[in-house]
Amino acid sequence: MTKFGMNLLLWGTQIDESLFPILDQIKEIGFDGVEVPIFNTNPDYWKVWAKKLDELDLGRVAVTICGADFNQISPDAQMRKKTLARNKQAVECAANLGATMLTGPYHSALCVFTGKSATQEEWQWAVENIHALAEHAKQFNITLGLEYLNRFESYLISCAEELLSFVEAVNHPNCQLMFDTFHANIEEKNIGEAIKKCAKHLIHVQVSENDRSTVGKGNVDWQGVFSTLKSINYDGWLSVEAFSPKLAVANIWRKMFDSEEQLMRDSLSFIKKNYEL
Repeated sequence: MTKFGMNLLLWGTQIDESLFPILDQIKEIGFDGVEVPIFNTNPDYWKVWAKKLDELDLGRVAVTICGADFNQISPDAQMRKKTLARNKQAVECAANLGATMLTGPYHSALCVFTGKSATQEEWQWAVENIHALAEHAKQFNITLGLEYLNRFESYLISCAEELLSFVEAVNHPNCQLMFDTFHANIEEKNIGEAIKKCAKHLIHVQVSENDRSTVGKGNVDWQGVFSTLKSINYDGWLSVEAFSPKLAVANIWRKMFDSEEQLMRDSLSFIKKNYEL
């Protein structure tokens, strides 16, 4: 059964107990769960979060990214080793949170570029490290849901075809993929066809407008997205991922909605109206 989630990055990168009243609001609006960004990689930190989410009967999906300090495709072997260790901790955080998935583009570092296309060596480093991470995740009943980004944020994997090839190269049952409509809107010729390519390994979908604002108020082909998801019998999460100037890394420099509450209510209403037809 499809579940509807809300990503906490709308409120910025300070993921702590100050957001607990937001969790109450997310529940009241009618979401089934939340996407929780894992920046603090101390597994014990997330136990109180699990308790709060359990009290609200909210599901949870863990998501993480790696910046310049943790690059899985760095030519520096020590950096790659450090990054794998960091991501293993993120897996353990996800487990303590009570999640079953760790999603995100942690196959490489966000917005770190060499000025060239990815090399075969970089690709292989990523494959080897993600396979090792998947083995670790298996111990905690966590499935990796890898994400591709657009060309302005990543050079290793920036379309559905590349992500599919990567996941199949990793070849591990605990390594699957997710789909983000924002990136697809930039990179794909046809979003529906891209989703079909991913169908075999698709475990999570982020519903994100072309401007990262209120879902349904932009130009993403939602009819194509929703009809294709139904055609492949997708029954996982549909999670709203929207950003504001509070998330500087997303390069959102102006507020494009009245309030976070308005964005959540309008986005969820649009998705339910158009997806559940």
